[in-house]
Amino acid sequence: MLRLDPDNISFPDPELYDPQAGLMAIGGDLKPERLWFAYQLGIFPWYNEGEEILWWCPDPRFVLFPNDLKISKSMKKIMRGNVFEFTENKCFEKVMRSCQMAERKDQDGTWIHEELIQSFLKLHQCGKAKSFEVWQNGELVGGFYGVEVGRVFCGESMFAKVSNASKAGFIHFTSKYQNEWDLIDCQIYSEHLESLGAKMIPKNDYLHMLKRGQKEALIS
Repeated sequence: MLRLDPDNISFPDPELYDPQAGLMAIGGDLKPERLWFAYQLGIFPWYNEGEEILWWCPDPRFVLFPNDLKISKSMKKIMRGNVFEFTENKCFEKVMRSCQMAERKDQDGTWIHEELIQSFLKLHQCGKAKSFEVWQNGELVGGFYGVEVGRVFCGESMFAKVSNASKAGFIHFTSKYQNEWDLIDCQIYSEHLESLGAKMIPKNDYLHMLKRGQKEALIS
C-alpha cells in the first residue's frame, strides 16, 4: 500500500493505479491544498477518527447525472407545497457539524472529525466547498455539502432532522444546477440516492468526465 509523504502533496494516478477495493493510499495530511488536489484527481478521504488517513477512488463509482433525477409523486407534492425553504452557503460549518452528528444505519461513529471540518472550512472560504441548506419555520432541518470541481459536484454528506428534508434539498439544488453540473459524485452506494436516480459507472468513465468538466469550466 502506497504511503503518502506529509511533506509532498502527491497521489498516484487513479487511471493507472487500480488497487483492490479502490483504496489508493494511506497517510499524508488533511491540509486544504492536499484535499483540493485529491478531489481534482477523483480521490477522497474516508476513514474513522483515530485511524490513519485513507484515500479512495472506488471502481465502480456511484454518481447521479442531473438529467436522470427521479422525483416521486409524493416528493413532487412536497416540492409544490413549499414545505421547505432553501439557501446555499448560508451556514457551511453548521451544515457540516449537523452531518457529523447525524445517526447513520450500520455505521458506528463518523469520518467527519474536527481536522476535516477545519480544512473544509478553508476550502469553503476559497469558494471550492459549498453547503446547501433546507429550512422549515426558520430552523435548519436538512442540508448537504461538498466540493465543486469544474462541472462536477462531489457530494460529501447530508443530514435531515425532519422527514424528506435532505431529499427535498437534493432535488431542489440538482434541478437548479442541472445545466451547470455534468454529474454529481455520490462516491459510495446508498439506497437513498439510488431512489433519486444515482447509479454505478466505471471509474475511468467518471475520471474522464471529471477532467473534461474541469477543462470546460476553465473555457467558460
